[in-house]
Amino acid sequence: MTTTPAFHLEARQLSAFYGENHAVRNVSLGFPRHSVTAIIGPSGCGKSTFLRCLNRLHELTLLGSATGQVLLEGEDVYAPGVDPVQLRRRIGMVFQDANPFPTMTIYGNVAAGLRVGPRRTRTEVEAAVERALKGAALWDEVHDRLGASPLALSGGQQQRLCIARAIAPEPEVLLLDEPTSALDPGASQAIEELVQRLKQRFTVVIVTHNMQQAARVSDHTAFFYMGDLIEANVTRTIFTNPAKERTEAYVTGRFG
Repeated sequence: MTTTPAFHLEARQLSAFYGENHAVRNVSLGFPRHSVTAIIGPSGCGKSTFLRCLNRLHELTLLGSATGQVLLEGEDVYAPGVDPVQLRRRIGMVFQDANPFPTMTIYGNVAAGLRVGPRRTRTEVEAAVERALKGAALWDEVHDRLGASPLALSGGQQQRLCIARAIAPEPEVLLLDEPTSALDPGASQAIEELVQRLKQRFTVVIVTHNMQQAARVSDHTAFFYMGDLIEANVTRTIFTNPAKERTEAYVTGRFG
């Protein structure tokens, strides 16, 4: 009888390196299904590097390498024979700065996320693009100008377009690397509200430098410091009754 893994996505003794620099040290951390996990910590603590290890983007970095395991539905994504490109269909990612493809239209940007995987008819692609734009809460704002340049959109709209591109292939997990750090408060709020809706369809992992944002959007929080995972728990506990003194010092603003 097949049992469902306890976590949708799980890192086990995961370490990341830049050459000989040990940037993330032996982290074991699980991500429950249909929840939001926030990863917090000061700049340079390994948050984004860890995130990029989860869908094997870190290995594309100069001198980047990783050891340990990342299990998606119980299967190691670093196992021999795993296609990293196909893996990134299952674990999508949105980066800190909105990066729409400037030479493509709004429609083309979203459709670009459908190029990997099973071939689709034009009707299927159109339906998937509409579904993704609606999922990113952008359809109502752009449905009548899908042929326009994405550069005509505001910063917040561009970031939601990148989210639409990431969710178009219907991934299982969505990784967000400080997705609101370059946005104004109104656009940031729109993204935060979107994250709450997205967890109904995906398992979401968000790196954020904003502790108030982590407290608002996440169900679970993990605190990183100097490449180590210091503590992970439900978000309310991390912010009101952390087990480690270093975690308390960070979330109360005594350092960071």
